[in-house]
Amino acid sequence: MSWKGTLRQLALCLLPAVMAVGARAEDWKPVDPSLLALKEPQVEKDADAEAVFWEIRVADEVNENFARAVRRHYVRVKIFTAQGKEDQGKVDLVYSSRAFISDIEARTIRPDGQILALKKDDIHERVVFKKRRGVEVNAKSFALPGVEPGAVVEYRWKESYQDQISSYASLLLQRETPTWLVKLSIKPLSGWYFPFPMRAQTFNAPNPTWAKDDTGFYTTSFEKIPAFKEEPYMPPENEVRGWMLVYYTDEKQQTPEEFWKTAGREFHKLFKDDLKPNAVLAAAAVKATAGATSSTDKLTKLVDFCRTSIKNVHDDATRVKADETKSAGKNRTPKDTLERGVGTGWQIDMLFAALAASAGFDVRIAMAPDRSDIFFGPDLMHPYFLRSYLVAVRDGETWRLYEPSTRYASSGMLRWQNEGAKVLITDSKEPVFIDSPLAPPEKSLAKRVARLKLAEDGTLEGNVRLEYSGHSGSVRKERYDGMSRERREESIREGVKEHLGNAELTNIELDNVTDPERPLVVTYHVKVPDYAERTGKRLFLRPAFFQKGREAMFPAQSRRHGVCFDYPWSEHDDVQIELPVGYQLDHPDAPAPMTALPVADYAVDIKYAGPTRTVMYDRKLLFGGNNKIGFAAQHYPAVKRLFDAVHTGDGHMLTLKQDVAPAASAK
Repeated sequence: MSWKGTLRQLALCLLPAVMAVGARAEDWKPVDPSLLALKEPQVEKDADAEAVFWEIRVADEVNENFARAVRRHYVRVKIFTAQGKEDQGKVDLVYSSRAFISDIEARTIRPDGQILALKKDDIHERVVFKKRRGVEVNAKSFALPGVEPGAVVEYRWKESYQDQISSYASLLLQRETPTWLVKLSIKPLSGWYFPFPMRAQTFNAPNPTWAKDDTGFYTTSFEKIPAFKEEPYMPPENEVRGWMLVYYTDEKQQTPEEFWKTAGREFHKLFKDDLKPNAVLAAAAVKATAGATSSTDKLTKLVDFCRTSIKNVHDDATRVKADETKSAGKNRTPKDTLERGVGTGWQIDMLFAALAASAGFDVRIAMAPDRSDIFFGPDLMHPYFLRSYLVAVRDGETWRLYEPSTRYASSGMLRWQNEGAKVLITDSKEPVFIDSPLAPPEKSLAKRVARLKLAEDGTLEGNVRLEYSGHSGSVRKERYDGMSRERREESIREGVKEHLGNAELTNIELDNVTDPERPLVVTYHVKVPDYAERTGKRLFLRPAFFQKGREAMFPAQSRRHGVCFDYPWSEHDDVQIELPVGYQLDHPDAPAPMTALPVADYAVDIKYAGPTRTVMYDRKLLFGGNNKIGFAAQHYPAVKRLFDAVHTGDGHMLTLKQDVAPAASAK
């Protein structure tokens, strides 16, 4: 759909109209006795449970007061094993704050035919987790009664979205259990008040064949859908899970080049007036860039100005008052944002763009994909996939990309979600795609220092300092900046206990949590009883303090999906451990290095200072060089071998032996 068409569509949704609400059968579908007697899965032989069917009915409704999308779901599941009972006996109907779940009904049909219905009082609502910027993800939860192997459970519910229709709506087609049949029925808006036809595109699923019934519903089905299996470090879910995108459009069929040229031109028109230089912005740009010695320096100073001088109402780290949020809602131009000193993330980005334009730079708005959502290519001809907006500034022959509203993006970097992606530079004549740069591993460094002392009973104690830069720092700052001091400390404590279960942490401090540029620094004092293992007169010490107790990254022997990391990264561990009196290092041997340059490199150096009885452990890991962070499933064995070698190296043990008997040393 054209950008003008999108705006027309939203306006037309509010016109008066009457839509008949699709009738819903009140009775459950009959259960065939053969289903209760069934002993073996039909889609995947090792399945603990399988969905017999999943019916989804989607209807867009409009009346004189509102527009809404309504989705009705009906699921029936056959339980085969005790694990299936555990997995399917409890249900979480997850939904965002934009949706509302109602009309929940559920029941269990036991193998002997007895039916147990869910009571309304057994349905509970809870917050599953809270995303950044106040977006909550909720769930209506319930436990089905009397579930056992051989039973059939089924449940249905209504999912409503107020003030919106199913335009660029994603519909899941693949469950966590194998599914015999997915039946999808959609009733689009139609009539003189809404002339746009609906289209649908499937991803990771067959192309559908639709049939229309007398009630206006279009229906399609998919058979023998395998279970969706989540795996560690897999590509974005939309890359590997079956789903469908439905949307309305008035566009004719176009080539990717034609589509994005039109989209890029029309999007440029929406904001070109905001990028026109004016005297107020020019004066502000001169003041903000005072002392700059190069064009790059000027742009950096403008970014800093926008981050530090304008309050971002979408930023957890910014303490914004209610009247300031209301004030941001009145901003209509970048000049308004400058004068009020507060704005949304988008308004702050537009202010930067306008300041740069007023400073004489060639500026465009860029449309960018979110790499955590899907791997975009121009053949995906939907503006749905380019929902992030960046500011592109021409510096010589190069387009540089900026996002000042992203508080923790280090200089020269974007959010990792926008790096390594195709970005459309909008223009009145010739929009063009460029590749956003992927920051190299050295930019996202985790530098960890520990100064520790080992006691004769195996207790390890001392001080730790962690320093995170680049993406390694920004993702942690985003996590911590909305927390209280107490919650931050507890989060650090929980993280250490995950791999050092009996660790005791005190004096926890976090610095630079809300600083846009400086690395995040975490310090604490730690005491770990029984860190070293004692056998007779020997102690066995694992010098890789920061890796002790951690599981292998890829324990599975085989894998369904590819491997994808968020960004390249590097690690540098500097650990010094003072040995107890009467002990010395038997052999200061180190694990073998692992080199797969330019992609990865792993090296450990171990030295021993006899006079101070100190083991000095230096570990370096680099991964993602040469912009390589994604690997197809067929390359999983090689990726696993690489990280298994690192895990083995991190498990390297040193032997400490007594050189003086305790009785003799006491005299």
